[in-house]
Amino acid sequence: MPNKTAKPAAKATAAKPAVAKPAAVKAPAAKPVAPKAPVAAAPAKAPVAAAKPAVKAAAPAPKVEEKKVVTQRQGFKANEFVVYPAHGVGQILAIEEQEIAGAKLELFVINFIKDKMTLRVPTAKVANVGMRKLSEPALVKKALETLKGRARVKRTMWSRRAQEYEAKINSGDIVAIAEVVRDLYRSESQPEQSYSERQLYEAALDRLSREIAVVQHSTETEAVKEIESQLAKSPRRNAKAEAAEGEGEADAEGADDADGDDTTVADEAA
Repeated sequence: MPNKTAKPAAKATAAKPAVAKPAAVKAPAAKPVAPKAPVAAAPAKAPVAAAKPAVKAAAPAPKVEEKKVVTQRQGFKANEFVVYPAHGVGQILAIEEQEIAGAKLELFVINFIKDKMTLRVPTAKVANVGMRKLSEPALVKKALETLKGRARVKRTMWSRRAQEYEAKINSGDIVAIAEVVRDLYRSESQPEQSYSERQLYEAALDRLSREIAVVQHSTETEAVKEIESQLAKSPRRNAKAEAAEGEGEADAEGADDADGDDTTVADEAA
């Protein structure tokens, strides 16, 4: 009997050392903690991020240089006021270079403030379109003197005269425009204008007053007053001249009706 009890005791003592073995296995678990220190190599990405902005900043540099180079072409400068025959007085905002159909073109960018319009004109075609500088003060004075002259009305149909007036307005010649203003002007004692006459008169007056205002550094309102004061000094038409004009309007009445133009009050009364 004593031998049977001794065996379990031996087994129990033998089992105890088996429990100590797992403790020895757990000790190496602390080893993976040590290699984590070298993982802190993330700062190496910083140079890559810094290199990207340097490439983006260098890209727009050539575009700024191209705009600064072109400041004058064909005798015209940026920010200068010019006269474009078909639209009147405008200001050159810039001289740009654009590529169209594989070819590079230099363009004047002209702004017409009153018309709220921007026009681009090739620098090589300035002479063809008739763009010019502002008139000299002496030429402006000549145009104002023209307004004081006697109106010259041809004995032709109104449709033909209207074409001649339009050609003068779009010619860009300040003296020719002053002639249109003089010929189409009507005082209070004269018959009223027809609708087509009034349109041409206002177009010529607008072109003339704009250029005079820019040359004399005044407002358009002041320029219009000066023009009207010069027109008031023109000699009044005598009865024969008014009768001749009335006959011309009467001859053109049929053509005006066909073209959709209005007739004057004097024609309707006749």
